[in-house]
Amino acid sequence: MRESRPFQRALLPVVLLALWLAGVSVRTAAQAVPSAHQGGVTLTFGGTASGYALQYGQQRLLGASAFVVGETRHRIGFEGEARWLLFFQTNQEHATTYLAGPRFAKDFGRYQPYVKGLVGFGQFNFPYNLGTDNCLVIAPGGGIDIRVNHRIQIRAADFEYQLWPQFHYGSMSSYGISSGIRVRIF
Repeated sequence: MRESRPFQRALLPVVLLALWLAGVSVRTAAQAVPSAHQGGVTLTFGGTASGYALQYGQQRLLGASAFVVGETRHRIGFEGEARWLLFFQTNQEHATTYLAGPRFAKDFGRYQPYVKGLVGFGQFNFPYNLGTDNCLVIAPGGGIDIRVNHRIQIRAADFEYQLWPQFHYGSMSSYGISSGIRVRIF
């Protein structure tokens, strides 16, 4: 199987982007905010149930994910997620992804549609446990969250299209939809 060096090279830009966005968030929180506006940065975490279609072997898998979102009051933020597609495997084929990247949301009353562009790595387990492939994963996506109260939001739908450009047998893609809950920490 492939070496993990391409992943290590791909991880550096993601880490630098995360640090830059964290610096932007801190500077934004430190500026004076007019009294009529809510200020600062919000941090939320959540979990979802996911259904995905993988191109390799035409697999349909179910799984779970955990995510964290940091946003400024202008709804520019950063999202990180981990997803484990482990249910309804055929011949022990399954996939796991760890992704992070920028996101933008807009509030419309209780509804918050958003778009995101995530990058990270995925691990694919081949049939009969013959091997694993660790690859770069690029995942544009979006969805809609519905606010229940000031702390809780329902993640009604989150759609992602994942590209695995360094997959062992040529480029692979997958797509899926998730739904779950999101809780505000601060």
